[in-house]
Amino acid sequence: MKLRQLHYIHEVAQRGLNVTAAADALYTSQPGVSKQIRLLEDELGVDIFQRNGKHLSEVTPAGKRILEYTARLLAEAENIKNIAEEFHDTDKGDLTIATTHTQARYALPPVIQKFRARFPKVTLHLHQGSPPQIAKMAAEGNADFAIATEAMEHFEQLVMLPSYHWNRCVLVKPGHPLTEKKKLTLKDVAAHPVVTYTFGFTGRSKLDQAFAAHGLKPDVVLTAVDADVIKTYVRAGLGIGIIANMAYDERTDKDLVRLPADHLFEPSTTHIGFRRGMFLRGYMYEFMRTFAAHLTQEKVDEIAAIGDAVERTQRSQALMATLKTA
Repeated sequence: MKLRQLHYIHEVAQRGLNVTAAADALYTSQPGVSKQIRLLEDELGVDIFQRNGKHLSEVTPAGKRILEYTARLLAEAENIKNIAEEFHDTDKGDLTIATTHTQARYALPPVIQKFRARFPKVTLHLHQGSPPQIAKMAAEGNADFAIATEAMEHFEQLVMLPSYHWNRCVLVKPGHPLTEKKKLTLKDVAAHPVVTYTFGFTGRSKLDQAFAAHGLKPDVVLTAVDADVIKTYVRAGLGIGIIANMAYDERTDKDLVRLPADHLFEPSTTHIGFRRGMFLRGYMYEFMRTFAAHLTQEKVDEIAAIGDAVERTQRSQALMATLKTA
């Protein structure tokens, strides 16, 4: 049994049993992958995949168990590699972050700028996606960190740490009737067409919950994952925008009027997370601390070491209660 063979079966499983796609991802040939899978199956004496002609059709019961252990073994192999690199060259390596558009566009630039100034030899990789996609990337080892606000139920395999609270604002064009209101109410907002985030992105659930609690159903005429797209349609007169406060730029958005809305909605919390048991290099701890100053190495290790998921969540929630809203 070779580590390379385990890489092959893992990648094939992750690619929906598409051997060609797995071979491309592994920078090798499709016949080579197929041959190594067969050699591994012959050595183990069981089939990992069922076949329909020349194609893999499904994972066998034995294969499912083997793939579970394979994923753990590959994760530990990556830990060994990271440990060696940490002692060989502390400040050199790679850091892959999976997050949403809003975090990548508005929250992360100053963090990355500061991090890069301290760790110029660390190569950063930024991937954007939906919360389920982000969670999957981190859980499967394709990203070191997941940063997200919504759908925390998808992140149960990860150690998720609260980073900061944030709230929303309403954007309108100059001269809009809402600019004459001293203090907005949800009823005021619901009286106009709304352009906001797609459900499952950037705290959208908090917005829906607030309206529902007051028996209101806003006329959401367009949704998008990108705050810049929302602003574009507000400018076009499609409706009023509801976006994260952090997504308003006083320089580039001066043609729009920002109206405070933090009194209308409960704050949302952005979390940063990583796989349990993952070896964190020094610069990884520093990235988390740069992103959220309260996430010291001691605090991260303390929460990550808690084996019980319920207790770990409770400790994270206690930490979350101490944060201020941005």
